[in-house]
Amino acid sequence: MRFFKDLSLSAFTAGFVAVLVGFTSSVAIVFQAAQAFDATPAQISSWMWALGIGMGLCSAIPSLILRQPVMVAWSTPGAAVLATAGLAGGFSMAEAVGAFMACAVLITLFGVTGWFERVMNRIPMAIASALLAGVLARFGLSAFAAAQTALPLVLLMLASYLLGRRWLPRYAVVLTLGIAIIYVAINDQLAWTSVTFDFAKPVFTAPRFTLAAFVSLAIPLFVVTMASQNLPGVAAIQAAGYRMPISKIITLTGVATLVLAPFGGYALNLSAITAAICMGREAHEDPARRYTAAVSCGAIYVVIGIFGAAVTGLLTAFPKELVAAIAGLALLGTIGGGLATSLREEPHREAALITFLVTLSGVSIAGVGSAFWGVVAGALALFVQQYGKRKPAA
Repeated sequence: MRFFKDLSLSAFTAGFVAVLVGFTSSVAIVFQAAQAFDATPAQISSWMWALGIGMGLCSAIPSLILRQPVMVAWSTPGAAVLATAGLAGGFSMAEAVGAFMACAVLITLFGVTGWFERVMNRIPMAIASALLAGVLARFGLSAFAAAQTALPLVLLMLASYLLGRRWLPRYAVVLTLGIAIIYVAINDQLAWTSVTFDFAKPVFTAPRFTLAAFVSLAIPLFVVTMASQNLPGVAAIQAAGYRMPISKIITLTGVATLVLAPFGGYALNLSAITAAICMGREAHEDPARRYTAAVSCGAIYVVIGIFGAAVTGLLTAFPKELVAAIAGLALLGTIGGGLATSLREEPHREAALITFLVTLSGVSIAGVGSAFWGVVAGALALFVQQYGKRKPAA
């Protein structure tokens, strides 16, 4: 089989590192999103199963067919939106699943029709980046707020992260998490009784469709997934020099999300950060053989999905301060990048800042979450400031 001939140690290592970086940097946020809908341990385990299987198969199969590194991940900002809006709106798991399915239909529609490539080009990057930064900034704040109840742990994690960023930037999050686990284990702060190593079992939740959930959950989830995940995902593909059928891949993620939504697969999308790992020279000098890194990554995700119960047990065993701190620290780079991009251009700066602040405020109007109102406020500000203005002559 050609795959095994093309596979190399560097490619497999790149796939493994992509899993480590992608999983440890955001799984805590996914965990918090599930908890926002009062998920039971069995349901959280099912989320891990659905997301692991979805990401794994959607990465491995297209990569094998196209012989190009197709990288699919869960929507990290989408999980942040769900965690925030879920708590604010008091939605049930059934309503959340209905919103996941509605979002999946929108993603599929935009993929099948090719609207994604046309519409997303019309949304200013400043607004999309500000929305992402506003959503994730709450988790950054929570990381440092955890110092009120666990100061030594948070200081240790912050020091580990900063040193890791200096000397081992790719492994900074993994290093920080490892040191934090050792610290809480030595101090007997791990609830080992909650750790089990059973296989994950899919738990079906019948969807309930409501207008409030559609507006507060589905639309913001769709917007941040398309604008803050798929858009940079396409940019990563183009920067690496690959030419892929983007609309077909978007359609695949939408259909997979629709199928897996009742089991906790809330949103799948193109990856950007982990994609760069598998599409770079570190994976293989020959771009034609880097697809093996994506296939390796997908295979590992499937294994993680199968053992989702163990992941759930480990997360439950961790002190809440550790979970909050690792989530916030892992998102510092994304938050900073979002702010830098959103404020870079003078004409879009104030509109982007309004988007960021409204989103960060957590304001809920008529049952609609702040992520939606952040986009609306930013778009209106941009319209008022820019409509009818002539562009300066070159």
